Amino acid sequence: MTTYARRLGLFSATMAVIGGIIGSGIFATPNVVAQRVGTAGLALGAWVLGGLVALAGAFCYAELGQRMPKAGGQYVYLRDAIGPLPAFLYGWALLLVMATGAAAFVAVTFANYTITLLGLSTAAKLPLAIGAIAVVCAINYLGVTPGAITQNVFTILKLGALAALIVAGLLLPVHPTGADLGLRHPPLVVPTGVLSIGVAIGAALVPVLFTYGGWQQTNFVAEEIVDAERTLPRALVLGVLGVIAVYVLANVAYLVVLGPERLAWSVAPAADAMERVIGPAGRVVISAGIAVSSFGFLDLVVLVTPRVFQAMAADGVFLTAMARLHPRHRTPGAAIVVMGVWSAALTLTGTYGKLLDYVVFGDWVFFGSSVATLFVYRARERRQADAPGGSGSRVRVPGYPWTPAFFVLAAAYVVASSVGANPKNAAIGTGLILLGIPAYWYWKGRS
Repeated sequence: MTTYARRLGLFSATMAVIGGIIGSGIFATPNVVAQRVGTAGLALGAWVLGGLVALAGAFCYAELGQRMPKAGGQYVYLRDAIGPLPAFLYGWALLLVMATGAAAFVAVTFANYTITLLGLSTAAKLPLAIGAIAVVCAINYLGVTPGAITQNVFTILKLGALAALIVAGLLLPVHPTGADLGLRHPPLVVPTGVLSIGVAIGAALVPVLFTYGGWQQTNFVAEEIVDAERTLPRALVLGVLGVIAVYVLANVAYLVVLGPERLAWSVAPAADAMERVIGPAGRVVISAGIAVSSFGFLDLVVLVTPRVFQAMAADGVFLTAMARLHPRHRTPGAAIVVMGVWSAALTLTGTYGKLLDYVVFGDWVFFGSSVATLFVYRARERRQADAPGGSGSRVRVPGYPWTPAFFVLAAAYVVASSVGANPKNAAIGTGLILLGIPAYWYWKGRS
């Protein structure tokens, strides 16, 4: 029987963690954070606090990855700790919208910025987006090593773009021809009092935590990491710490160049900041960085997500063909093809944006649920000290049980905020996810 090949070392695993977190969010969401808190200090505080939540999540996933170093990551944890149906609903949501919709979204983002950079016709948008999906699917079909090499290259390039933004913002004066955004908007509301500040920080944490999300995807390829029990936890912690440093420094650069008010009302903060320090060329540099970042994120999504569908099929709750690995490339070829085709279909229909809005809260439902499985595993440990992955676990979450509890509460806050902001979308999204229940029983019955 063909099995996965362990070919990813610490560097590739760490690059996957970083690449899974850094998409286009850091180039766009800092303005929303500034609007909600009103001051530079609170804005930076929100990014630091969000980083601590992400780090707590990384520690939790490090222990989970050491306990269950299997392909599928979150799907495996939910299946073994809570039950097969919740696990299936997670995989269903990934395939229906969460992963495929994200792939369509970043492919179109890549196409839009590429068109601007190369001066192409807007008619090239869909061919470029679908072409990008096809390219990354082909690369990852040929093996985990080509996919990881592509990820490494594009993660380094996106870090280079962010480094350019940070260095330019912190060290260069405002360029004489730099864009002056003016202050044509009302002044920001600065919260006063503990309660008001807490509410403002809480509101800002929603976009911050979405921008920090993505470290969990490396757990999907645990079965392809060399000495995963040791390498995966290290990669998770190193990767998240690196992203925290980059995100905080990038926001310091935004605030130095634009100030809190200009940052708050900028529709493209990264481009505006670069243009103010190095002139019109700065907008070109950062546009190239966003295109590179989008393509790298697309590669990461296609690299890791099909492993979830393969694990589902191997459990007998999905298409049988998707359970098989390619005999030579040792990749879930059928799962990669299905994901690519559906992502391209969403791109053609243009429905991916609305669908993502519907189910975006679901990602954090499954985040929180996956971390909560730690309580189940620890309880089993107490009942049966010699259980597999039990008392012999080398990786332990520091500050247990408070660290996972802190993360679960943060996840619950994001979900509640998303539902409160748009209950109609949340209701539709819940319905889309629950459509997986009849699908589960159908596949379960066939198996």
